[in-house]
Amino acid sequence: MNARDIGRKAIKSVDSIVNFMVLTGILLLTAFAGYALWDSGQIYQAADKSNYEVYKPTAANEGKSFLELQAINEEVFAWLNVYGTNIDYPVTQGPDNMKYVNTNAEYLYSLSGAIFLDYRNNKDFSDFNSILYGHHMEKKVMFGEIEEFAQGEKFENNRYGNLYFDKIDHGIEFFAFIQADAYDNIIFTANVMEEKRREYLDYLLTNAIYTRDIGISEEDNIVLLSTCSSCSTNGRDILAGRISGEVFEDLTAKPYLKKDLTEGSQFGFITKGGVWPVVLLLLVLIMAGWLAVSILVKYIRRWQGKKEQKRGGKI
Repeated sequence: MNARDIGRKAIKSVDSIVNFMVLTGILLLTAFAGYALWDSGQIYQAADKSNYEVYKPTAANEGKSFLELQAINEEVFAWLNVYGTNIDYPVTQGPDNMKYVNTNAEYLYSLSGAIFLDYRNNKDFSDFNSILYGHHMEKKVMFGEIEEFAQGEKFENNRYGNLYFDKIDHGIEFFAFIQADAYDNIIFTANVMEEKRREYLDYLLTNAIYTRDIGISEEDNIVLLSTCSSCSTNGRDILAGRISGEVFEDLTAKPYLKKDLTEGSQFGFITKGGVWPVVLLLLVLIMAGWLAVSILVKYIRRWQGKKEQKRGGKI
């Protein structure tokens, strides 16, 4: 074998190795993209309100299921429902404001966390202002829908909610939607003292994007639903409401379809707003398939060429 033949074989070997490495890399990327998509779906699925429906206190079960949830996690003490949204979750309170950032209501580790009351507030919502926190998530889970109240129509059409605590339902009437900074020491002061209440209310209403005149006063008990804003790094979207002894009827009630084909797919996690990861995954799969076919065709042609050589043919 002369040097020329050795050179050709070396080039072919290097070419085969490079092709194998490229194909392996694309397959690994495809596998990673698939896993990332699956993992993201699992996070949203874990945060879905349907996971907690069995625990929801109702007149039919007289709070029995809710007591079962409290037996699992004694720090669950209330239930929040914002009518016309998927915000329908148990409420917790930890020793600080970090515990339920990544712990769910069933006391399990979860990136979606739980809805929780500021640790400085009283559980009976007797404070002038109580603050509830929840993650801003896509797929309309946790507090992901609060940002939609920045649209005037959403604020106008979703006026009421319900807050269950101390074994009794209480109404919520929302009167303001505010966008604030996470480091706003005025808004995020829990349990404002009596002499500061009028000033606090005026500050809320002044900084609100939308307000509703319901005769709110410093004698009321108000609750703020706070979550991260997609508009800025330190931004917070806040929906403020008055807690009432009157229980409001949910006129927006409708069957909740966990696998709504009008918004997603039969897989239950490819939903509205989550299309681009799927498109990216399909593109990667197409590229991997094209490269695999190209390499396969190349090797078939090479094999045919060697076969022709043995027969005395030309390449």
